[in-house]
Parts: sequence; C-alpha cells; structure tokens
Amino acid sequence: MNSSTLSSTDKQQNGKFVPNDHNVLQKHVFFFDRNQDGIVYPWETFQGFRSIGCGILLSTASAFLINIALSQKTRPGKFPSLLFPIEVKNIQRAKHGSDSGVYDSEGRFVPAKFEEIFSKHARSHPNSLTSDELMGMLKANREPKDFKGWVASYTEWKILYTLCKDKDGLLHKDTIRAVFDGSLFERMEKERASPKKTA
Repeated sequence: MNSSTLSSTDKQQNGKFVPNDHNVLQKHVFFFDRNQDGIVYPWETFQGFRSIGCGILLSTASAFLINIALSQKTRPGKFPSLLFPIEVKNIQRAKHGSDSGVYDSEGRFVPAKFEEIFSKHARSHPNSLTSDELMGMLKANREPKDFKGWVASYTEWKILYTLCKDKDGLLHKDTIRAVFDGSLFERMEKERASPKKTA
C-alpha cells in the first residue's frame, strides 16, 4: 500500500518516517529529525539549530531544554528515557499554552488564527511585525499563570525574529507562514550550505 493512502500518523516510506499531511506541527518538527526515523534526539535538535545559523551555546541550550520539556509528553505510557527522545508522531501532545493558536490540538494549521496575528498586531505594516508588535502579541497571548508557556512562546518567537528579521527589523508574513510548516528551516539550511559548495 502506498504511504500516501495511509491515515495513520505513523507512516513509513522506504523505512523513513513521513509526517502526516494534515499535521503541520509534525512537519515543523520533522526538520530536526535528521535521520528521519520519527524520533528527535537532543543531538539532532542541536544539529538542526546549528544548520539554520544558531550559535553553539543557543543550539546546546535549545537541545537540552526542548528535548527535556517535550520528550515524555510525546511518549505516553512509556518509561522515561535519559536520552530524551521526542516522538514526532505525537508532537501535538507537547503543544504548550500561551501560543498563537495557529496549531490546533491535533497539530493542524488554523488559517484564521494565522491571519489574526497580523489583523490584531501588525500596526505599522500589514504583512509584517516589528519587534514591539511581536512583544505585544506575546503579551496578548499569555494565559494566566502559564509561566512555562510564556517562556516557550517568548523563546521561539525571539529566536525566529533574531534569525529572520529583515534589514528594517521586520519579520515578514511569508517567513512566519514558512516556519509553521517547517519549510523555512529547510530553506535556511540550503541558503547557509550553498556558499560552502561554491567556495
């Protein structure tokens, strides 16, 4: 049976994990599954962050914190592992609070929530966010006493802003859209690799 006809989120193709077409959050995380086996280990998270231009310190901290925070949530009923693996097929179980709501509880992309980012928070430019507008969005999304969610959202968006803002300090709509489905990460990795190939 062709893998594209499978309804399960745990699809395989030539021995490799294939993200569910409807679970965009899986596609977002799948970039960090460097060997495409459906499991993201801390060293893969580290390699993924390095490949998109993050420094060693940020990549190390991200690998440590992300895998520790998400591992057990994506492995229901399993004994905790000191290798802190993240199971891509269950990534929606690790969705944190105080976020934009662009991913629903099943990891699907919600277009109306994505558009809301700009209709509510993009004041100076209709299709991009300034640093101040981004901070305003993060504050508006905060759920009471959800300190972990506040930190997670702040960290995610500030890393994105730092890496992807343009020369005028704007974070563009197409960039933000691409981060949600993971295609931004692939593009950034290719852009960083291309000068090395031509050098």
